Amino acid sequence: MTAIQAIFVRGYEERPIPKAHIVYRIEIQAHVRSWYIWRRYSEFDDLNITFTKSIGAPPCSLPPKHKFSMLRSHNNTKILEERKEGLEQYLRAIVSAKDDQWRDHFAFREFLGIPAGRQGSTAQVTSPAQFTSSSWLDEHLDIQARLRDVWADINKRDALSDRGDVASSHKSNVNAKTKLAGLLSRIGTLGKGLEELALAGMNEGELQRRTDMVARLQDDCEKLNKVVTVARQTSAAARASTAGASSALNPASESDREALLGFKALGKPARRVFGASEPQETEVTRPLDNVGLLGLQQVQVQQQDQKLSGLTTILQRQRQLGEAINNEIHEQNELLDSLSNDVDIVSGKLHRTNRELNRLG
Repeated sequence: MTAIQAIFVRGYEERPIPKAHIVYRIEIQAHVRSWYIWRRYSEFDDLNITFTKSIGAPPCSLPPKHKFSMLRSHNNTKILEERKEGLEQYLRAIVSAKDDQWRDHFAFREFLGIPAGRQGSTAQVTSPAQFTSSSWLDEHLDIQARLRDVWADINKRDALSDRGDVASSHKSNVNAKTKLAGLLSRIGTLGKGLEELALAGMNEGELQRRTDMVARLQDDCEKLNKVVTVARQTSAAARASTAGASSALNPASESDREALLGFKALGKPARRVFGASEPQETEVTRPLDNVGLLGLQQVQVQQQDQKLSGLTTILQRQRQLGEAINNEIHEQNELLDSLSNDVDIVSGKLHRTNRELNRLG
């Protein structure tokens, strides 16, 4: 795998779905560009077992799995840091080994998200068969981030067009189209990946939830495609210059302009913020037109939905913890009741024994 120049394990984070687990962020630097992929320790272990069974043990051993790791490692930063360093040494030993049998193995290329036959590819996940439950979610999050980038390019295009910078506006529009074209194929791959996950045993409820997630991505892409392909008739600057030229050639009277705009009749200035006494403009919204404002609002709504989804996950976790604590308290109360009954029985026996002793005395 000569295309791989460097490999790192940069960090880790806890995932609550399908149950609490730790995933490690692997960053791969190739000749052309870099990419990353998330993997669990159990996936490292599966890779190591595949190596051992097929071609022999790799040049470096995996960091050991601690006993009761589900209870210890999730909250023990020291253990997680030691494991992260050990996993990085494991991967680097394979990449830098003189013998290329491990790094050329299909399982290793699949583990790093490199498609067979195209070493050093920049795609993070290119085949539906390469998806795991966690890597599928990683790909979904990355696509959402790319969609936000497309919205940003569209807003930039509109702002540049309003300022009369036609060349830069066109360049931003081309960038948006290019990014969107790549996302359409990735969303299709994401949808096909669900078929493989279904065959792997994913439950129907989770499959339906992820199918809905793919459908929302497709809807967002369709909306973006319409916005990107619609040509702007004229920019605000062009309209202003055209209006200025027309008025210079054939200027309208002051009374005609007032009658047309209705300033005196309404007694209010024109504004685009309906229902507000004063426009609540910011530095972000001021250079945008109505289309740009709509795009910005949609991006903000998507971000709020993502934050709400994250908050929902946290609340569900808190609920699970609360239920577990409640069950534990209930069991402890039952044990205390049983202990109290035993104490009462022993006290009664002691009282009868003392009476017998007093009688004998």
